[in-house]
Amino acid sequence: MTAPRPIILGMTGASGADYGLRLLQCLLEAGHPVQLLLSKAAQIVIHMETDLRLPSRPRDIQRVLTEHYRCESGQLRVYGQDEWTAPPASGSALAQAMVVCPCTTGALAAIANGNSDNLLERAADVSLKEGRPLILAVRETPLSVIHLENMLRLARAGAIILPTNPGFYYRPATVAELVDFIVARVLDRLNIPHTLLPRWGEEPDPEILAS
Repeated sequence: MTAPRPIILGMTGASGADYGLRLLQCLLEAGHPVQLLLSKAAQIVIHMETDLRLPSRPRDIQRVLTEHYRCESGQLRVYGQDEWTAPPASGSALAQAMVVCPCTTGALAAIANGNSDNLLERAADVSLKEGRPLILAVRETPLSVIHLENMLRLARAGAIILPTNPGFYYRPATVAELVDFIVARVLDRLNIPHTLLPRWGEEPDPEILAS
């Protein structure tokens, strides 16, 4: 059986670190290899919004997260923003898809304009040029005309714009359920099966409601 291609997960400094961390957890639990790209601002936001304490160096972050999520050795790779020789920087290194979650409007603008000033931006540029799925979970409100024009430009280039706007029709009772709503939508776009939430028209799973 062919091993699954890695999924590139970028996290920027937008509020909503739990979206990216929960997505990382779900991807690892599903057995997918993940290449994690963290901006310095993302590390600061993770420290502000969660109880997770990450060291500064990518290899140390990799060790801490591997232990935290109890994933297999080598399943998670963490790369620094200046590691230009890392696999995500090249189209010849195959990947299944890339997700930026959460995605700042600054990162959105850089990707829309092909700046490639760091590894995350370069990896997103590679995803677009290679025709691979690129999902941008934008976390900002309100949105200016500039933001909207950048979104439109990226959507026309093939990116999927997935704002972090959770639904309430299933009556979420916790913040974790709101986070899972967005993570479930990302997993759907990646064609990764999950049972995070009941689907529209389906009866809720009692085990989900009890958890």
